[in-house]
Amino acid sequence: MKNSTQLERYQRLLKFLEEKFKSSIETEDIEAVSFYSYRNINRIFLALQHETIGQFIKRRKLEKAAEYLKFSDTEISDIALEIGYGDIAAFSKAFKKHFRCTPSRFRSSFDLQQKITNDLIKVETQKEIEELQFEIETLPFLRILFLQYQGSYEDIKGIEKTWKQLIKYAYNNKLLIDDTVVLGEILDDDEITESIYCRYNAGIILPENSDFSPKGLFDIKGLSSQKYAKFIHKGSHETCFETYNKIYARWMFDVQLEFEDKPVLEFYINDDDITPEEDLITEIYIPVV
Repeated sequence: MKNSTQLERYQRLLKFLEEKFKSSIETEDIEAVSFYSYRNINRIFLALQHETIGQFIKRRKLEKAAEYLKFSDTEISDIALEIGYGDIAAFSKAFKKHFRCTPSRFRSSFDLQQKITNDLIKVETQKEIEELQFEIETLPFLRILFLQYQGSYEDIKGIEKTWKQLIKYAYNNKLLIDDTVVLGEILDDDEITESIYCRYNAGIILPENSDFSPKGLFDIKGLSSQKYAKFIHKGSHETCFETYNKIYARWMFDVQLEFEDKPVLEFYINDDDITPEEDLITEIYIPVV
C-alpha cells in the first residue's frame, strides 16, 4: 500500500463508506470508487481495518443507531429505517447480537443513568453546586489538514505520536504560522464503539487561500458551518474525560439542547511544550441543533 495512487483509492473508499453506510451500497459502487475488484479490495480492507467491508458497514449502522438511542428520543422503528433497516425485527436481532441487549434496554439503561444523575444533581443543587458553564457559538466553514488516529482514546502516547507526525509534516511544508489553529475531531463515542475502531483526527486549520495538496496518509477536509455548545476544560488532556462526564451527566439538567449528528471538536489553546499541564486550556465544541 506504499503506492500513493493505491493509498488515495483506499482513502477514497473509506470516505465513501463513511458517507453512505446508512444507505444501500452495492458491490459495483465499491468497485467504482476503489478501482479494484470487490474481492481484492475486500482482502486489502480486511488486512488494514481488521474487518471486512460488509462488517464495517453493519458495525457503523448499529453504532449510529446506538448514538440515536443514547442522545435522542426518536422512535426505535424510525431509527431502524434511518440507518437502512426496513425490517424492525432484523434490526433488533442485529442490534442485540452486537451490543448484547435489545435497543429498548440499551436506551433505558442510559435513561436510568440520566435519571439517577439528575436526582443527585438536584440534591447537590441545594448545596449551591456551581452551574455548568457554556456558550453557544456558530463556527464558520473550516478547511483542515489532518492525520487520523485509530485506537483507544486512552492511548495518549498513540495520539501524541499522531500529533507529532502532523506537526512535523505541516512544518516541513511551511503550513505553520504564529496563529495556526490546532484542533482535534472526535469521530466516535467510546461507550458505543470498540476501542480498536475509535477514530480521532489531529488537525490544523488551513488559510482560506491555501492550495496545498497533501500526500500519503495526510488529508484535507472541509467542516461545514455548525452551531455548537462550547465548554472549557482546564488541565491535562488526560483529565478531559472528567469534563466530558460532567457535561453529559448534566446535559439535560443544565444545557437542555438537542445534539446534532456531527463530530465533537476540541480546540487546543496553549502550546503543550511550554505550558504547565494544570494551565492547559481545551475548548470543547459539542454540535447542537
